[in-house]
Formats: sequence, structure tokens, C-alpha cells
Amino acid sequence: YVYLTYEEHDLITANTQAVTHAAFLSMGTAWNCSGYFPWEEGTYVRGIETVKVNIMLRIYSSKWHVYAGLAILNPSAKVQIHQFAQSATDLFKLMIKGDEEGLRKRVYRARDIVFDGEYREGIRKEPIILSEKMLDQFSLARKMSGAASTLYDDASTTGSNSHLALLTMVDCWAELSIRPFQHLELLATPIFRLLIGVAEYLFRDTTRLDAAIHTATHDPTHRSDDVEYVIAARGWSQCVSFGSFELYERRFKETAMFFEHRFADANKLGAQMIKAILEGEQPGGIRN
Repeated sequence: YVYLTYEEHDLITANTQAVTHAAFLSMGTAWNCSGYFPWEEGTYVRGIETVKVNIMLRIYSSKWHVYAGLAILNPSAKVQIHQFAQSATDLFKLMIKGDEEGLRKRVYRARDIVFDGEYREGIRKEPIILSEKMLDQFSLARKMSGAASTLYDDASTTGSNSHLALLTMVDCWAELSIRPFQHLELLATPIFRLLIGVAEYLFRDTTRLDAAIHTATHDPTHRSDDVEYVIAARGWSQCVSFGSFELYERRFKETAMFFEHRFADANKLGAQMIKAILEGEQPGGIRN
């Protein structure tokens, strides 16, 4: 047994559920406001993008009140979701200024706080996400195109991404001195495990992380999506801070309606993806 005070329980629950959900809710709201399905445009179809899209759709295919209660009724959730929105805003300001060095300094600081201690202390041994090849098998782009073994081959599928959502999540943890791997051991949910997994996959590879930082400050390809993401994150934060279940329901259902005819395929692939990742296996039982 692990004994927790109610404050500790609220803090951990806020991190493993409420702010985790806010990260993916903001993705859905951003894509809804942009008016397109990312996997059909060839921009979010491979690797860790597959996790982000599938989890976002999984959340929006569920009932709004499940997530509303976790966010609005938990005081710690309000603090964390507010910081998440603030982190998104702060990072985006560095991006639009083209301040690559400033962004790198802040992102590296967050990486060192959140990840390095876990490895030094031996808490983390094996990464949660083992390969992008495994993740590619669960891409909605493959499902929609009917391809048996390939995804889109154009440059947009392999180009860099700013990964603002992941940079924001890790920055939020760092700013609040949260150690997510400890929470993973105590009150893990599949969605929280996958969020840590994709964040770890990005942050533990310096080449991959530097590419995201450079893209964020110099490549405008995803800039419009990043704008929408920051606006969405702030909107969800305000919704939670107001304590309005009515506003939460409206925001949730508007985005869910945009994606609803994609839920069947997404939930099937998402369930298979979660099972494969949590078991450390590829489809067919081949262990990485």
C-alpha cells in the first residue's frame, strides 16, 4: 500500500488525468478550428504523431462529463491546467521571435528536471515507446488510404514538427516540479503512460529534440496549428478556472461532433495500439 494525503492524491490525479486530458483536448480543438483531419493531409501520420491522434480521438469519443469532473472539481487540476496553458504561451512566444537559443535553453532545462533525475536514480530502465515502425502500423492514414504496408511517401510525412504539445507538457511538469515517473508508478492510466512515452521518446534523443526546437523557430509549416493549439490550451484553462460544466460540455461536444464519424476506425486502431505498447509488443506478438 502507498499512503497519500488527500492533497497528494489530488495532485497526482490532476497530473495523470486532468492535465493529460487537457493536452489532448487542446489538440482536438486546434484541429477542429483549423478545419481539417490531420491524418488526411499527410502531416500527422507517422511515429509519435500516431499516438497523439489516436489518443485525442479516443478521448473525444468518450463522455464529456468524465473529463469535466476530473478537471473542474480538483483544485490541483486548475493549477496544473493553468500552468500548461502558460507554458504553451511562453514557448510559443519564443518560437515566433525566432529565439532558437532561448527556446533550447528552456526546453533543455525542462528535460534535465523531468528526465535526467529519473535515469540517474535508476527509476527508468526501458523506454515506453520502443520504435516508430511499430507505431506506424496504427496510423489512420494507412486505414484511410487502404495501404497494406506503406504510408504517404511525400516529404510532409517525414518532415520535422515543433511538437509544441510535448514541449509544453514537459515544461509544465518542470515549472511545477512534478516528477511524472513517480506518478506513473502510483496512479498510472494508459493515456498518461502513452503521454510520458511519447514525451520521453522526443526528449531522450538530442537529435530529435534539437530538430523540434529548430523547426519551432525557423519552419512555419506547422505555425498555424501551433497558434490554434495555444489558443485552445488557454481556452480549456479558462473553462476549467471558471468552473463551468456547461461551457466544458459545449467546448467538448463541438469538437467531438467534428470528429465523430472517424471514431469507429480510431477506437479500433487506438485499442490495438495501446495494447501493443503496454505489452511491449508489435502486432502478431513480436516483442521489440
